[in-house]
Amino acid sequence: MTTRQRILITGASSGLGEGMARRFAAQGRSLALAARRRDKLEALADELRPSAEHVEVETLDVTDVEAVPEVFGRLAAGLGGLDRVIVNAGLGKGAPLGTGKAAANIETVQTNLVGALAQAEAALEIFRAQNAGHLVLVSSISGVRGMPKAQAAYSASKAGLTALGQGLQAEFASSPITVSVVAPGYIETDINRGVKTSLMVETDKGVDALVKAIEAEKDWAPVPAWPWTPIAAALKFLPASVSRRLV
Repeated sequence: MTTRQRILITGASSGLGEGMARRFAAQGRSLALAARRRDKLEALADELRPSAEHVEVETLDVTDVEAVPEVFGRLAAGLGGLDRVIVNAGLGKGAPLGTGKAAANIETVQTNLVGALAQAEAALEIFRAQNAGHLVLVSSISGVRGMPKAQAAYSASKAGLTALGQGLQAEFASSPITVSVVAPGYIETDINRGVKTSLMVETDKGVDALVKAIEAEKDWAPVPAWPWTPIAAALKFLPASVSRRLV
């Protein structure tokens, strides 16, 4: 398999995005990093430049859908093209619906689904022009089956993202453009802070599993593969009384 040398990662200033950037930089890849927090991006880029082949950074709020293609275009120009785009920027806000906190749920869907759609549009415009590329959508195990209470909107946003990926996989089957959907379970990051579960894995282990899954370029990959592959399969069929206790 050809090495994807020029990689764009959104949500790169912290969490899984930062972790992936560090792993790919250590392999000598060229990186285009985007996130809302410019100071953190610049600090990360300074750390990565000695090992990465090249690093470009751009400030980006993915809910600014008009800015997304402009930023992607500048980052692609800075690297001379893009071989892989990892749509990672995400939000975990949420509250039970009908409790007066609609703004948090709407913001989550705007970031995780509408923002991801804008990123996929921008990435695929570049890939179509190149006639090559790997689009990675970072979904979630929570998108396999609707979750209750504060997770409802988040779950719905990730289910939509997974469906988007499946549609694109059908469209680009047997083409030089590859689309992967990766679905992390509980990995220790800011988005999972406060969650108490025996299924949580430490950040480094989770990032290693995520990078491995992305490099494999499968259509669908729960992360880490164990125990989330069997759990994801079970979630589709288990009675609700059982499934709601798993995630």
